[in-house]
Amino acid sequence: MEKILFGITSLTLGGAERVLVDLANELSKKYEVTIFTIYANGELEKQLNNKIKVKTYKKCAYAKLQTLRKHLIPLKILFLQKSIYKKYIKENYKAEIAFLEGPITRLFSTKNNNTKKIAWVHNDISKVFGTGIKAKLKQKVDKTIYKKYDTLVFVSKDNLASFEKVYKNKNQERQVIYNYLNAENIIKKAEEKIEENWEDGRIHFVSVARLVKQKGLERLIKVHKRLIQEGLDHKFHIIGDGEEKEKLEKLIKENKLEETFELLGKRENPYPYIKKADYFCLFSEFEGYGMVIGEAKILNKPILITNTAAREAVQNYQNSKIAENSEDGIYAVLKEVITSKDEQKQKENLKPYENEQIICEITKMLEKA
Repeated sequence: MEKILFGITSLTLGGAERVLVDLANELSKKYEVTIFTIYANGELEKQLNNKIKVKTYKKCAYAKLQTLRKHLIPLKILFLQKSIYKKYIKENYKAEIAFLEGPITRLFSTKNNNTKKIAWVHNDISKVFGTGIKAKLKQKVDKTIYKKYDTLVFVSKDNLASFEKVYKNKNQERQVIYNYLNAENIIKKAEEKIEENWEDGRIHFVSVARLVKQKGLERLIKVHKRLIQEGLDHKFHIIGDGEEKEKLEKLIKENKLEETFELLGKRENPYPYIKKADYFCLFSEFEGYGMVIGEAKILNKPILITNTAAREAVQNYQNSKIAENSEDGIYAVLKEVITSKDEQKQKENLKPYENEQIICEITKMLEKA
């Protein structure tokens, strides 16, 4: 078997991370797969099959690091990438695939004439690093970094367009490949029983998202409050964790929304919650594609999103509505579905998730190496 190497920050409970686990498990039927992580002990590591090897740079979880080390390790990778690469990436692989923007892409850009270099871009590169001097410095560094790759893969057409607007060089092959998802596994996991009782006559909305500014949860809380004040009874359940957790908890408490806007925290299996909900929502300020939208489609859930690159994910999906990307836009869509019986909710999606085609595209790319 030929060897391929994937790299990612860690295998925690995130969208790109779940995609990589499913993809690695599938590709291990044809290749000898190794995953290199910067940080160890990710919750999803145990979902890898026993044929997949895992290597790591720091044998500790990111969450357990002190704040200073969280800042120093990416800098160390940036400035000492050649020596770190030489020490930890010892074998020769048919392809080395940096599966996420940031430190792992910088590390895997280290020159190696014996392997094909591939970088996956999951997000809107013009927005993912924020604004200000720090963001501009990262973009300047990464403009050089991405030039070192043979192939760039984007999870949406919008991502590709955004990338080309920021980094104007077009020196290598570029292609759009949608996220691979194990549909059979998602449907099976969705059958798991959960304790929460939602049989109360209210409409229940579920979102699965990191608690970061990008996901727009602060403005969603404000919209939720407006709707509750108007007497429109409903409830939000948010699955995920992140740096804005305390801020969001405080906002919920200040507005006395504890009973109707619930932060559930991390869930290794979010699928029973998605299945049980009346609607799945992703009201992000920006998105790369929104992997979890694909999961909600597999479970045939009505989907509500903001007008971001995620609109690609609901093309030809009848059970979806796209809100203007603002508080007023989100308010209008939520009010519409709460106040109407919305027959769209009952439509069945007849188009299966095209996993076989996605694997064919990835295999074809790897065979060019």
